[in-house]
Amino acid sequence: MGRTRGDDGGTDETAEPAGHGPPDPPAHTRKHEHEHTRGPGRGHGAAHGHGDDHGHGHGHGHSHAHGPATPVSIRLRRLVIAVLIPFAAAIVVGLVLLWPNGTPAHPRTGVGFDQETRDGRVTRIEALPCGQADAEAFTGGDPSGTGAGTGSGSKAPPDAGATPGGVPWPPPTLGAPGASGPAADCRRVGIEVTSGADKGRRFNEVVHPGQVRHYSVGQDVVLSYAPGAPEDLRYSVIDVRRGPPMLLLAGLFALAVIVVGRLRGVTALIALAISFAVLSFFILPAILHGSDPLLVAVVGGGAIMFVALYLCHGISTRTSVAVVGTLVSLSLIGVLGKLFIGWAHLTGNTSDETGLVHVLYPDIELHGLLLAGFIIGSLGVLDDVTVTQTSAVWELKQADPTMTARRLYRAGIRIGRDHIASTVNTLVMAYAGAALPLMLLFSIARRDVLDVATSEIVAEEIARTLVGSIGLVASVPVTTALAAVLAAADHGNGNPAKTVKAAKPGKSAKATPATVPAQASSRGRHRGR
Repeated sequence: MGRTRGDDGGTDETAEPAGHGPPDPPAHTRKHEHEHTRGPGRGHGAAHGHGDDHGHGHGHGHSHAHGPATPVSIRLRRLVIAVLIPFAAAIVVGLVLLWPNGTPAHPRTGVGFDQETRDGRVTRIEALPCGQADAEAFTGGDPSGTGAGTGSGSKAPPDAGATPGGVPWPPPTLGAPGASGPAADCRRVGIEVTSGADKGRRFNEVVHPGQVRHYSVGQDVVLSYAPGAPEDLRYSVIDVRRGPPMLLLAGLFALAVIVVGRLRGVTALIALAISFAVLSFFILPAILHGSDPLLVAVVGGGAIMFVALYLCHGISTRTSVAVVGTLVSLSLIGVLGKLFIGWAHLTGNTSDETGLVHVLYPDIELHGLLLAGFIIGSLGVLDDVTVTQTSAVWELKQADPTMTARRLYRAGIRIGRDHIASTVNTLVMAYAGAALPLMLLFSIARRDVLDVATSEIVAEEIARTLVGSIGLVASVPVTTALAAVLAAADHGNGNPAKTVKAAKPGKSAKATPATVPAQASSRGRHRGR
């Protein structure tokens, strides 16, 4: 048996490794071994051992238990809770004060997504020369010019084979007289309206060979409806219904998550549904009602973060560490985003959709909407990084309970560097993939790379990616440091307590196996001798 002094100033009893200590004492000496304990208020521990070459040994040990001091981890947990509770309360108050009463109404403009729609179905498809198809489209389906066709438009025929502007009639499309190139077949698609007051009404659409979208009989389509237009021009096909394939894909996704993640996968899907609900019923309507987009994004994003992390990973210290790390990073993203949006003169009005929103709701502040997009877009990847770093530190501590906070931080930050490298590349490639058509247009225009990168439509996405990446990088050391301190405090100061079982009267005392640092074990053996 050896006597060692721990890092906290106390003493620890350590067991001699097999084959390196003196042999077990004879039976007539074992009765001298005993353990002694004082009252619970004060105490100390000591062990004495001596032996000789004849195999005789005598051991005496006593320990005194102090009252349990408040662990460091308890104080740190209280600090984490002190940070989280006010923030959670602020989110609840924000949800109550900013909660909208649905989406505000507005008059329809008939532009883009602001069109009235109806359901339709393809009933027939006929092949015909494109010249004939264009003629029918011009005359309402009657190339003779009588106007007796059944197409979606019925117009008077031009005189003397030419339009008033002098354009030859029929139009010189492929396959028509006077046109160059090989003959090509167009498709006349019959559409039936299946919803609304005009249910059962039919009209025709002409699909040329160069068009990207093609139809099949029985396919469900989306029709735009313009009630103020002439009767023959009120309906047109704007999209197709994709319900069954998208539902099947969503089902496959949910199945894969549940099969691999099991109960954790189920909670992740529930958290995903709640996130979409917060986005659809709070964030978007609140912004449309004129609330500050940045404030709405902070409140809604905070609610999503709390629900997703605690629901998926449970209420625990490590989850709370991930929440704190995410909060710090989101704060940094908000500050940097606001700074560089103003400095780079980004307006946020870089797409038709944004322009339409501004026309319909002029009170929406586009700069705030852009910054809100920065924050919400970064939330998901931040959750991933902070949870991964926290779990990695805790697993390192469980694998080696002797690791101090400094060693845990160094090991965890090495893992974080790998995570940063892969995640940042993922963010950049995700943007490049989404913006590929735009990048092709700039390539066709043969513009300088710097001009392209600093144009507003590209600079906005670059700023979004880089600001989010900076917050992502910052989350790694912050989360790792906090997790290392808490994990080390949860498991002591790096030297777990080693104890020796008390020997029953008349029986030998057997030391419990313990893993101790090599330096402490050697000191124990030296003092034992």
